[in-house]
Amino acid sequence: MYRLLLALTILTAIIAAPAMAEDSGVTITIKDHRFVPDMVEIPAGTKVKIVVRNEDTTTSEFESVAFHREKVVQPGSEITLFVGPLDPGSYEFFDDFHPETRGHLVAK
Repeated sequence: MYRLLLALTILTAIIAAPAMAEDSGVTITIKDHRFVPDMVEIPAGTKVKIVVRNEDTTTSEFESVAFHREKVVQPGSEITLFVGPLDPGSYEFFDDFHPETRGHLVAK
């Protein structure tokens, strides 16, 4: 019985570890119509949680054709999305309401 319990405990830890790692993620802030930071490195081949906070007084939209995401971010609020796993490379994102506001996810 002890061995079965030990095996189940180890199996649970192995399965839960990647899920817990995904929750750490990255945070991108929209401030003065800019992404801060505007270049974010993420691990290639891994699902990553991204939190986008809008500190501006206007509505913004976090969008990327490269990794197929589009979410409106109201002033003073935040959104959460998951991307990946992505191949190594650079993936552009932008604010569709303010097209000059651009950034990149760099998967390494």
